[in-house]
Amino acid sequence: MAADLQAKYQKLAQEYSKLRAQNQVLKKAVVDEQGHGTSLKEELKMKDQSVRKLQQEMDSLTFRNQQLAKRVALLQEELVTTEAKVKKSKQKGADSPAPLNQQRQNVFDEDLQNKIEENERLHKQVKSHSLEREAKDCRLRAEECQQQLKNVHADLSKRLDQSTNIIQEKLPFNDTRLAEYYTLDVPSHDRRHQLKARDVSGQAVAFCQDLVGALLNFHTYTEQRIQIYPIDSATDVISPLNQKFSQYLHENASYVRPLEEGMLHLFESVTEESVTTLETAVKLKPFSEVFTSYVCFLKKILPYQLKSLEEECEHSLCTVNLQARNVELQSDMQKFTAIFEKLQVYISLLALPSTNPEMLLQTNYNVVFTQLAACLHSLHDVMKDISKHYSQKVSLEQEQPTITQKLKTTNDCILSSIVALSNVTGKICTFFSNNLDFFTAPSVYSSKKGMGVIDPLSAECMLENKKKAAAYIKSLKKSCPESVPYDEALANRKTILSSTESREGLSQQVQQSQEKITKLEQEKEHWMLEAQLAKIKLEKENQRINDLENQYRFTHTGQMPSIDSGQANGSNSTSEDLDCVEKDSKEPVRSTSLVGMLSTYMNDNEIPDEESREHLIKSHYMMRVAELTSQLQIADSKSVHFHAECRALAKRLALAERSRETFSEELKVANHNIVRLQDELTTTKRSYEDQLSMMSDHLCSMNETLSKQREEIDSLRMGTKGNAKKNRSR
Repeated sequence: MAADLQAKYQKLAQEYSKLRAQNQVLKKAVVDEQGHGTSLKEELKMKDQSVRKLQQEMDSLTFRNQQLAKRVALLQEELVTTEAKVKKSKQKGADSPAPLNQQRQNVFDEDLQNKIEENERLHKQVKSHSLEREAKDCRLRAEECQQQLKNVHADLSKRLDQSTNIIQEKLPFNDTRLAEYYTLDVPSHDRRHQLKARDVSGQAVAFCQDLVGALLNFHTYTEQRIQIYPIDSATDVISPLNQKFSQYLHENASYVRPLEEGMLHLFESVTEESVTTLETAVKLKPFSEVFTSYVCFLKKILPYQLKSLEEECEHSLCTVNLQARNVELQSDMQKFTAIFEKLQVYISLLALPSTNPEMLLQTNYNVVFTQLAACLHSLHDVMKDISKHYSQKVSLEQEQPTITQKLKTTNDCILSSIVALSNVTGKICTFFSNNLDFFTAPSVYSSKKGMGVIDPLSAECMLENKKKAAAYIKSLKKSCPESVPYDEALANRKTILSSTESREGLSQQVQQSQEKITKLEQEKEHWMLEAQLAKIKLEKENQRINDLENQYRFTHTGQMPSIDSGQANGSNSTSEDLDCVEKDSKEPVRSTSLVGMLSTYMNDNEIPDEESREHLIKSHYMMRVAELTSQLQIADSKSVHFHAECRALAKRLALAERSRETFSEELKVANHNIVRLQDELTTTKRSYEDQLSMMSDHLCSMNETLSKQREEIDSLRMGTKGNAKKNRSR
């Protein structure tokens, strides 16, 4: 039930987020459409104003056109009169031609001016008609946009009402309003991030293993060096300081080995299905604790290490250069311990989000990772200095005449372990710098909007919810069981219905037959009991008749036996009768039948009554009959069940045969495709080989031509040089 509610809640939350996103998009579309509508309205107003202006101009032009028409009519009348006057003047003579020409020129000028004005007027009319058409189009577009805007607004309001109703009715609460509820939401699964985290953690485990091995060798070989230099423990007693220092170094494995185990546990916690962040990395806290214990070990042995180097400086064979190297090593070891302390601080800070998130804000994660990378670079630099100074010290010690082979071997081992430490620290700092962007990138879980400090308990609950959701999705992905195809089911529907009806009828007949059989069995047992009882009665009656016949024979014959023999026989017969009675009283009386056996015992003083004995026998056999009847019914039900199972198995066998046939056909097709692909592969391989051989031949020919050209170029150069020398000599 809880899983169903969780699934419904998640589904509603997804729908809510989708509707909220759609609402934002639709709001933006409404705003854009409103802005477009207002711009169209302003454009429509401007078009209306221009149309009005053009209408006024058109009215003024029509008025002016009327005036011009009147003027043209007057001019035409004047032209007629002038022409008449010209004709008259021709008759009078040629003394007045200049005024007539001037009047004609004036008329032509006015006519030309009228034509120009009429042309302008026509252009303006055409332009006004086009503007009117554009204004109508703009009005229609504005009306369509307003209608679309109304439809969009109605649709948006309807969908908004539906969304609000769904949220109010189905969503119990909005978890994004409260940060403590928001942290329980399962984030979207970033598989690429998880694979990258898995890869990075695997590389970190490998580097940690190398670092642990190098540190173990360094501490162990340092302990061996203390035992043989400056005083060999095999020949003399070393100083109490070196004894204590050797004792502490002997415990290095108990502090160094847990580093590898802690990193391995951290790697195992990073899986493809989990969510890897600083808030969910709970295994980082144990690693921080074991790293803190190792740093405490380094701080504990640092004073002894410094004093041991001072003791070497005080030795009589220690030269000035060797003392200088020891002083440099003292400084290097102090830096080495200080850098490990810094690393411990930064690792402890990174472990805080999974235990106490209030102590480290999310905005400071990048700073911690950056400082950690810088600290790793400093560690690599210090290890390079230690390697350099210790190699110089070893070379100076090997120049001494009193050095032993054991000390040389130990120095070489220490130097190799220091070089290994230098190499592994360099790899670690390079690895961390290359993946610094991945470490500082915001995660899907911790970068949600409105999320404050993430509680570790909330992170754990989120991981549990993620596992439940993954299990639910996995259960949904289960393949459906095989069923009968729809067409086949429709075709066999009548047969199935008739078979079900006949099956029901047969089952009823079987049940009735079973009831009849049970009744007949009971009657059979009853009559068998009656027959047995009648047989017993018959035997008793026959025995009684025989006894009476014997008595009657003795009484009528009158032959009595002698007293002695009679007494003896009587005593013997009485003893035998008593023995028989005792034997009969002690042994059980058994009555057997086809359904069982009944045994009854008689006491010495009691003789069973026939009616009670018949009642006991009858009750026993009735119980036996009921028991056998129930067993028979159980056996019948089992047989029916087994029959149904056999039919189901037969159907499954037929389906399996069909699937086997289809799979065999698919296998044949696949084999055919494989053969075809192999043939294509061989052909392409041959073609590529031919092309490669041709290319190689071409390259050989090109190389030959190049060599010939180079020889020609060299010969030409030599010739030019010889010509130049000859010219110079001239």
